Amino acid sequence: MTAHTAASADLRTRLAVRLVFVVLGGTQGGWMARIPAIRDQVGVDTARWGLLSSSSAAGDVVAIVLITVLIGRVSSRPLALAGSAVVLLNAPVLAGAGSVPALVLGLTVWGVGATFLATPVNALAVAAERAQGRPLMSGFHACYSVGVLAGGALGTLAAATGVSPGVQMAASSGVLGALLLFLGAGLPEEAPVAKEQRRPVRHRFTPQLVLLGGIAFLGAFVEGAASQWSSVYVADYLDEGAALGAATYTSFSVAILACRLLGDRLVARLGRRGFLRVSLLTVATGVAVTVVHPTLWSALAGFVITGLGIACVLPAAIALAGRQPTVPPGEAVSVITIGQWPGFLLAGPAVGVLAGATSLRTALAALVVAGAAGAVLARWVVVPGGS
Repeated sequence: MTAHTAASADLRTRLAVRLVFVVLGGTQGGWMARIPAIRDQVGVDTARWGLLSSSSAAGDVVAIVLITVLIGRVSSRPLALAGSAVVLLNAPVLAGAGSVPALVLGLTVWGVGATFLATPVNALAVAAERAQGRPLMSGFHACYSVGVLAGGALGTLAAATGVSPGVQMAASSGVLGALLLFLGAGLPEEAPVAKEQRRPVRHRFTPQLVLLGGIAFLGAFVEGAASQWSSVYVADYLDEGAALGAATYTSFSVAILACRLLGDRLVARLGRRGFLRVSLLTVATGVAVTVVHPTLWSALAGFVITGLGIACVLPAAIALAGRQPTVPPGEAVSVITIGQWPGFLLAGPAVGVLAGATSLRTALAALVVAGAAGAVLARWVVVPGGS
């Protein structure tokens, strides 16, 4: 293989993996932007919508069980393509739901597809990173963030022009599906573990992977809580109104994207463990800035700093997991998936309950502890190969 051919193959691999991250982010962003319209289609109030929207958690559980069993026994490429197909095919059906049963079914299938896809696509990202011998994981996760923002922008445009959510999601799924058919063959092939070498699932939970799973839980908890409560904190607690609340959430999201675009360079400069610790300490600092002196400007600055810190915690944990010498990358990534999922699930309700018992400012202050605890845990992370 010539150097030019190898470079072309590497580029095709990177583009294919990036596209799958865009698929996951784009469908999620498009859906979230149209929630008000879909809620009206179904004909439920806000309180009932909140209850119904938790239906995806059932799909998450099913997906975690399935992927934990299949990963390592089936190559990651077909698993990622299967998960992408479920997400893309379900998106217009979910967005076009006109009844409660249809909504619940669509959300459940969404939970299955999105959570199922998360493990193999990250395993493929690990494979691409290792094959090319340089940090790439943050950049792959930046593609997810780009997908979320692009999907949200498309949803906003569709809403402004009177395009129904179902038609909007069908169009985006069609475009992304066509691109995936074109580029999907470029996904790296992570061979399954030979039958005679397979071990019980419990053997995946090595001390290092449990440690990384714990850090992933803390990172997911902070990211989930900040995503769900940043706008509420500014709009309601600081009484600055919905527009500035939305601007705060947008600033947080843009900070995440910016750091993910630069994250691979920072990993190369600081090392994987050093970068992880700096990120988590930045999280603690950002939340502290937000809550110690509660003003609009401190909140905006604090959530931007928090976004910069939290952006690459999960990518760093996944990259470190995929480098563990005693566990195949796909199986190792599945441990991180198991760790992070309850963090995202519990973040919103936990902050809400604590805010009800005390105040939202006090509840968010707990995220300082989460960031600091993660930084302490990162001291015991061992980087295979020392890089």
